[in-house]
Amino acid sequence: MSLPRRLEPAGLQQETRGAGHALFVLGLAAGLLAALAVDRATRFFLDRDIELVRSVRDLALADFVREVPAQKLIDDALAGMLAGLDDHSRYFGPPEIADLDRETSGEFLGIGVVFREGELGRILFPYPGSPAEKAGLRVGDRIVGAEGQPVEALDARALRALLHREDAEIRLDVESLEGDRREVRLRPGVVLDPTVPHVRMLEPERGIGYACIRSFSHRTMDEFDQAVASLQQRGLRALVLDLRFNPGGILDAAISIANRFVAAGALVATRTRTETRVTEADPKRATLAGLPLVVLLDQDSASASEVLAAALQDHAVAVLVGEPSYGKGTVQTLKRIGRARAVVKLTTANYCSPSLRRIEHEDGDAEHNGIAPDLWVPLTRAERGELLAFLRGYSPPESALQALRAWEQRGGLDLIDEPPMDRQLVAALALLAGGNLKAHGLPLR
Repeated sequence: MSLPRRLEPAGLQQETRGAGHALFVLGLAAGLLAALAVDRATRFFLDRDIELVRSVRDLALADFVREVPAQKLIDDALAGMLAGLDDHSRYFGPPEIADLDRETSGEFLGIGVVFREGELGRILFPYPGSPAEKAGLRVGDRIVGAEGQPVEALDARALRALLHREDAEIRLDVESLEGDRREVRLRPGVVLDPTVPHVRMLEPERGIGYACIRSFSHRTMDEFDQAVASLQQRGLRALVLDLRFNPGGILDAAISIANRFVAAGALVATRTRTETRVTEADPKRATLAGLPLVVLLDQDSASASEVLAAALQDHAVAVLVGEPSYGKGTVQTLKRIGRARAVVKLTTANYCSPSLRRIEHEDGDAEHNGIAPDLWVPLTRAERGELLAFLRGYSPPESALQALRAWEQRGGLDLIDEPPMDRQLVAALALLAGGNLKAHGLPLR
């Protein structure tokens, strides 16, 4: 007589459970041993490679024809390790970190003045709220001495070094435009490095404003909002956003500005080695949704500026005018290493437009060459040169304009750079004003 079927599995379950436990323990042990073996192998190869680097370094220190600092050899080795990955990953040693921090933070240590080109020490204007302005430095003042040294004994670099000293009060001898001399004492501080340096009304009667974003830092979003607010006070009804010669920067800043114009949907898709992340618009932040918008871009508009342009184009909230952009569709992450004495910039992701268009340029692939404008308006090399020279400068703040105009009239000078003839900007104005594009001789792509 056979056992009831409901009793059969009970004994079998005990035997199976015991065998299963044994197999699990054996598998766990085997896995640990395998992991240990891999770890030991990894350590072996790592130790061997480190020893190889050490041997080459020691050989160079001992036998190279000239003495070379040991730290330079290490920095060069680390730089070479990342340079072979792609065109964008790189290593920053201590001397380069200050410039990198200025680029990403939008701040630098200094007194906060713009000097007149070609006249050492002559102040064109101080930045609003800067240590220079707070200390009473004004339009047209000339620094004739610093820390007891006449400015003639210094070159531009030496003067700049004196004005950027950290945690030290600086004594300056200053002469006004009227020839009056005075002593000014001030301490360098954190100064905003403008990333939105040109803001103006192009056609006040139509309410068409203009803002140029030179790069993206952690401060750019606030700067952009302030620029728009100042234009709104003057009757803003349409905007030209200039991204030409913008190499990119902080991706989050570009995404946040896109969100000002896009109320819903994806803003960018970011693809890492293991996943794809989509950043969605927040309707509460779309404070400029519906504002007529034209974006200017060119072959030097890259990275974060391309993300912004692509998002606006995909959502049909802007018309893009100019030339195809650079085509840099990769994300670089900054990581401080070695107790923050060095920084590694590493490519960690690719990004695509909201419609999943690839941005990264690929040689021989004409269909994937950055962001194509809706209206193609190419510039000559001479036009680009004049435009770049202007955009690299700084438009004076409203508070300095009256004094600058008076200085110009008194000396018969041209102190305020006027924008050059700009056919791409003319095209943007024609679009916003509803003009006939053919009348401007502008080819449609």
